Amino acid sequence: MKVQVRLFAALAQHVPDSIRAHYPKGIHAGVPLEVELPEQSTLSDLVSLLGLPQDLVRVIFVNGRARSLDYGLSPGDEVGIFPPIGGG
Repeated sequence: MKVQVRLFAALAQHVPDSIRAHYPKGIHAGVPLEVELPEQSTLSDLVSLLGLPQDLVRVIFVNGRARSLDYGLSPGDEVGIFPPIGGG
């Protein structure tokens, strides 16, 4: 199944070369990626596939709603993954 993923802040730098090869213009924060996953994959599976360290993943939205890592994905889902964000 295919899902659309947007990585925010510095998370895009962790994406493995096997996925980067499909994006000749590079992978940048906020730019959507189309990711192919096996049926019945969870957000945890997606995070692993993208090479994201789980300690850097703070919030994940699926179709505009916050979800936990055990959430099951469906074809066509739109996912946004955010790291911890600090401010002052």
